Amino acid sequence: MNLHYTLPDREMALLKPQLMGEKPRYCVPYDLTPEGVFCSEGWIVVTDTALYILGEGRILKTVPLQPGTKISCLAQVDSGLLSAGREEKEELLCRFSMRHMIRISYVARGATLLAGGDTRQVESRERERVCPKCGRVLPGTSECPRCEGGRGRGFRRFWDLCHGYALPLLLITLMMAVVSASNVAQQAVQRRFVDEVLVPASGSWGQVAAFFLVMLALSVTAVVLSITNRIWSNKLGTQISRDLRGRVFRKLNDLSLSFLSSRQIGELMNRVVEDANRVREFMEQVFADMFTQLFTMAAALLMMVVINWKMALLALAFAPVAMVLVRVFHRKERRLYRQQWRVDDKVNSRLQDVISGIRVVKSFGQEERETRRFRDYTGRLMHIQRRNELFWATLYPLVTICMSLGSYFVMYFGGFHVLEGSMTPGQLVQFLAYAGMLYGPLGFISRLPRMLMRLTTSLERIYDILDEEPELTDGEQGVDWSIEGDIAFDHVTFGYKSYEPVLEDICLEVKKGEMIGLVGPSGAGKSTMINLLMRLYDVDEGRILVDGQPLTDMTRESLHRQIGVVLQETFLFSGTVYDNIRYAKPEAGAEEVIQAAKMANAHEFITKLPDGYDTYVGERGYTLSGGERQRIAIARAILNEPRLLILDEATSSLDTETEYQIQEALGRLTKGRTTFAIAHRLSTLRNADRIVVIDKHRIAEIGSHNELMRHKGIYYGLVMAQLEMHKVGS
Repeated sequence: MNLHYTLPDREMALLKPQLMGEKPRYCVPYDLTPEGVFCSEGWIVVTDTALYILGEGRILKTVPLQPGTKISCLAQVDSGLLSAGREEKEELLCRFSMRHMIRISYVARGATLLAGGDTRQVESRERERVCPKCGRVLPGTSECPRCEGGRGRGFRRFWDLCHGYALPLLLITLMMAVVSASNVAQQAVQRRFVDEVLVPASGSWGQVAAFFLVMLALSVTAVVLSITNRIWSNKLGTQISRDLRGRVFRKLNDLSLSFLSSRQIGELMNRVVEDANRVREFMEQVFADMFTQLFTMAAALLMMVVINWKMALLALAFAPVAMVLVRVFHRKERRLYRQQWRVDDKVNSRLQDVISGIRVVKSFGQEERETRRFRDYTGRLMHIQRRNELFWATLYPLVTICMSLGSYFVMYFGGFHVLEGSMTPGQLVQFLAYAGMLYGPLGFISRLPRMLMRLTTSLERIYDILDEEPELTDGEQGVDWSIEGDIAFDHVTFGYKSYEPVLEDICLEVKKGEMIGLVGPSGAGKSTMINLLMRLYDVDEGRILVDGQPLTDMTRESLHRQIGVVLQETFLFSGTVYDNIRYAKPEAGAEEVIQAAKMANAHEFITKLPDGYDTYVGERGYTLSGGERQRIAIARAILNEPRLLILDEATSSLDTETEYQIQEALGRLTKGRTTFAIAHRLSTLRNADRIVVIDKHRIAEIGSHNELMRHKGIYYGLVMAQLEMHKVGS
């Protein structure tokens, strides 16, 4: 993303006397007046010492970048604001549309750094992919669907899928050619049978039997090869579909949480399952017949030309009209099918949401409301599907009529040729048979664009995932090392949206074996610090060091293998209790699993379950109570024997007695291990070596429980507020 636009000559001349030899660090446009009306392009220019707002042919505002000055970028409903502030006083500098939001947010951050004496150059982590031909911003894929290859790109992707199956594809193609040759040969045999045996009726029973056996042999050959072809195509389609699903699923696992959270679950499921299934259907139902039809059409047309080229042209006279009809309506049909699949994604996503949240639906008595909403979604899908099928049901009969007109003219003029003696009855029968063999493939070809459209659209949706570049990569220098436990946050800044930082300039050093408590109001950035440490996201600015080495130098597999995590939202997979505990360490034995469960105070309740450790917990573990799920999650973390331990509200779902037991277990577990613990119940952090208070996206306080209580700052206020709540509750 460009943060260094070239300033127009007029504005540059206007600003030059103010620069005093300085060069602009950032120069970006804005496009709204303070009242929110679109205006001719204005400019934001930042040097090492000042920020300038240019517009209306003059310098509108000048903001010296002095210590204590903060340049802020604020997102509103329909626009963004750039402001400057010192000591709680904010001044509006300019307004801009949302398309400039990300760019100007980086400029604001860079200007704030300069005001604080930090001359680091802020660079955008956003990478806009723009088509060099049409200027279109590309969404997920690196190729422009409008310019790069168009339809040919879909075929290239299809052959890419088939790359590892060259021999089966070749054999299927050869069988198709033999089947076509057999079908064409039958008509030649039939012609001789009519002319030499039936007309006039001068043949013998032996000739009839010979022709019968030849026709039977050709028919059996075609049938056997067609069945074999269908079986092989089915096998090939299922294998390609399996491989494609595996590729998409692996890619989804590699993609960042920011990408996955921006997509609906139902949409992603459709791309893994339904779109891959459409590829399989194409291989089974279309590819198996496609070359047979093409070979048959080519051979039949050749034989028709040999018999009577004028009648061959007559038979094809109306085919161009049919092809023009298909071509004219093809683009509209493609648009309709795209709409259908988008609505289908929404239906699946809504279904997944309701089923996943069925307890909430039932708790609030919203069954009827959700039924109506789902009926609305399915009604829209039905309307689009009906419109698509009506469109095709109207188009295809028109194409069929155009194709059939040629055969009627062939019968009419062919009858004259037979009566005149220029064509034998057998030749006419053979010619009409070839005409039928020609119109059948032509009808198939007229339907082929619809089939190919379904294939290419599914491939586009699949490759939208496969072409997505992972934001988190290990890099060529990624190493696998054993973590000792020293952690450092070095001027870390991060935001899930680049223009809304969640953490700003976080500096924290943690020694091996320390337990760090993270507290602060909701949304302050506590869980975000944990996410960055687990490298679920990469920092925007600064770096995180593990044992003195950048976190990005370590392979993610090595990092996650040495981290034990108990998240605030406890998730259990469908399966047994035993499998859920062993998930963190698949090679663990029964003794290790039981020992981990005992340390998490879970063994006692597990043994009381109907099947003990083999009890099936159901999807998300909803057959267990919240506290039971939490203890299984703690056992899962304990089993991993982590070097780093992360506890995100690890005891939030436990009663007082169980919490005390778990705290003892966690005390043994955290001994000698670097631990980060988030807790809203502040009493659970009394034994933390240090408590870090995060407020307004920054570290506001840091110290032990006693130190922070004596300081009587934010932490003291949080503790006293909780004590008051307990008094009121009691």
